[in-house]
Amino acid sequence: MIKLDPIAFAQDLIRCPSITPKEAGALDLMQSTLESLGFTCTRYPFGEVDNLYARLGTSAPNLCYAGHTDVVPVGNAQAWTHDPFAAHIFDGKLWGRGSADMKAGIAAFVAAVAQQLASGWTPKGSISFLITGDEEGPAINGTTKVLDAITEAGEIIDHCLVGEPTNPNTLGEMMKIGRRGSLNAVINVIGTQGHVAYPNLADNPVPVMVKLLSALTAKTLDEGNDNFQPSNLEVTSIDVNNTAHNVIAQSAQAKFNIRYNTEHTGDELLTWIESEIANVQKDFKGKIESDLRVPGNPFLTIPGRFSTLLKAAIKDVTGKDAELSTSGGTSDARFICNFAPVIEFGLIGKTIHQIDEYAAIDDINNLCEIYKSLLIRYFDA
Repeated sequence: MIKLDPIAFAQDLIRCPSITPKEAGALDLMQSTLESLGFTCTRYPFGEVDNLYARLGTSAPNLCYAGHTDVVPVGNAQAWTHDPFAAHIFDGKLWGRGSADMKAGIAAFVAAVAQQLASGWTPKGSISFLITGDEEGPAINGTTKVLDAITEAGEIIDHCLVGEPTNPNTLGEMMKIGRRGSLNAVINVIGTQGHVAYPNLADNPVPVMVKLLSALTAKTLDEGNDNFQPSNLEVTSIDVNNTAHNVIAQSAQAKFNIRYNTEHTGDELLTWIESEIANVQKDFKGKIESDLRVPGNPFLTIPGRFSTLLKAAIKDVTGKDAELSTSGGTSDARFICNFAPVIEFGLIGKTIHQIDEYAAIDDINNLCEIYKSLLIRYFDA
């Protein structure tokens, strides 16, 4: 049985330039490594996206580690201090795209399993991996479809750990037991173009858009609750595409996002937005078009045995009492929560998606030790 080094394995993964939706050898590497450890691996390709589900053992409970090998584009490669896909180690850090988000996290868990098995340990149950190539993209052909496929095949996940980077500053300070939901909106107000001196011959969409956005942003959605921060609506773009001072534009477009907690459902927010659109439409001769989408609803994993075991494992290694948080953006945990209790814990997220992304070598090694402690506590407690 191999005793895998998390740093070396993370380097190998980073050297696969798997920018969404390219697999670029990352899942091939995962599969060959996991099969050498005794896992049964199945690939689940959907459209351009390839995914992997691997399982060691057949009995319950099944502890699943979920993550993604796809990464965001590097941006200006010339601006990087180190080649983004060379996986250089310098100044105690592993540099490269995906180092923090989240190839080093995956490597830490694979190494944790490998090192435990090499010691003669056998889990009293099953360990599985659900690794997608679509988390950084539309998230349509990844985790959500794999979950449906493995469920149809009879797989049951008892608990899931998502290895996303959850710590703001230091390893061990935060795990995520939930996330807020997300709603994306694109609003198009379409009027009639005309000369500003003859407004009666035009239908100006700009005041209508201003009125609509004012109504939407004026509302206090909620004050938050015991587990979640307040919901917020943020206007991210307003475009009229008009360079002339003496022309009333034909149309105006706005985009906004709502991050919302469990005080709301996506359907309730959609109904509210549609009612505000109807209010401003009453006195407007033009038309208002909307594209409203809910990529993910809020979820909360009630603290219990799983969070207690993970919290204890974190304290074993770091000495820290990890905060149980619901802050931050979305992840594929929003899909997994419909199938099993899910918690997120991984590396530090300070440099994710940035030029010169990195993960500290000590943090990767310590994360591996935390994962090993969790495996022992989960299966042997």
